[in-house]
Amino acid sequence: MIDLRSDTVTRPSREMLEAMLSARVGDDVFQDDPTAIALEDKAARLFGKEAALFCPSGTMTNQIAINVYTRPGDEVICHRDAHVYYYEGGAMMRNSGVSVCLLEGARGHVSPEEVFTHINNPEDIHRPITSLVEVENTMNKRGGTIYRYEDLASISEICQNHALKFHLDGARLFNALAETGEQPEKYAKLFDSVSICLSKGLGAPIGSLLIGDRTFIKKARRVRKALGGAMRQVGYLAAAGIYALDNNIDRLKQDNDRAHCLGKTLETLPFIESVIPVESNIVIFTLRKKDGARGFLKALKENDIHALPIDPQTIRFVTHLDFTDSMLIKVESMLKTLSF
Repeated sequence: MIDLRSDTVTRPSREMLEAMLSARVGDDVFQDDPTAIALEDKAARLFGKEAALFCPSGTMTNQIAINVYTRPGDEVICHRDAHVYYYEGGAMMRNSGVSVCLLEGARGHVSPEEVFTHINNPEDIHRPITSLVEVENTMNKRGGTIYRYEDLASISEICQNHALKFHLDGARLFNALAETGEQPEKYAKLFDSVSICLSKGLGAPIGSLLIGDRTFIKKARRVRKALGGAMRQVGYLAAAGIYALDNNIDRLKQDNDRAHCLGKTLETLPFIESVIPVESNIVIFTLRKKDGARGFLKALKENDIHALPIDPQTIRFVTHLDFTDSMLIKVESMLKTLSF
């Protein structure tokens, strides 16, 4: 089976499983799991921050950050298609009681001008207090688009000037860095906190990391406990994360390149109306048929290829470490034979 639904479908390699089996473990709630500690220290060093916290999911790391930085009734600025708003089950409202200011932003990116314009006057008792700005890089729902570093630097400066916190949902940040060549530490200097996912492009079976200063992570650990995210012998999973950071970052460019190839092929097909310009490992395209997604996915499935519908006319492909060059050739060949 060729699975292009998401980069979350990968399975641990033999080498990753061996690392997990040989992990030294303890009780992480007591903060004495040596492998979990090693993973958190490694991530903190990689991003030039003081500390990190291992969590079950990127939704949890994002929601912990929001909870630490806000009080009930505060307002969070983010894009209207941001994962924290669109794909996390209303968690910021449910768990933190915050309101949200949704920006339009081209390609899923909020601009410095938009952020500045939408910061509420803290002296106006009619408006919620703006306390946090959140951005997502790469931007999932807009086809894995990559923020310009200069725009993020400008937003960071605005946040500092207005005493706002700045959080990065970097679930696929390493896919972005594989294209831009920038270093994690350079990126992290712009943000108060960074969330990275280990179970997407990096290929671990589970887990995300929340990274920031020691005071923030101490508060984050308390919120993780309250959300049910504290785990015991978590070192078996942390070992997979260490292996992923050591071995699977440099190869992400291959995933991006294969996605670019798929995008170019799709652009040549008569039944495709448009393809969002491919920037990383996500390919989103629209069919000419208004309700064509179901039939298109059925045709793919008959060839043992699986993809994800975005809406009745739009499809998503996501490349990953289990999607090989030979699979790419098969998918491209199959697409060219379709009379859809």
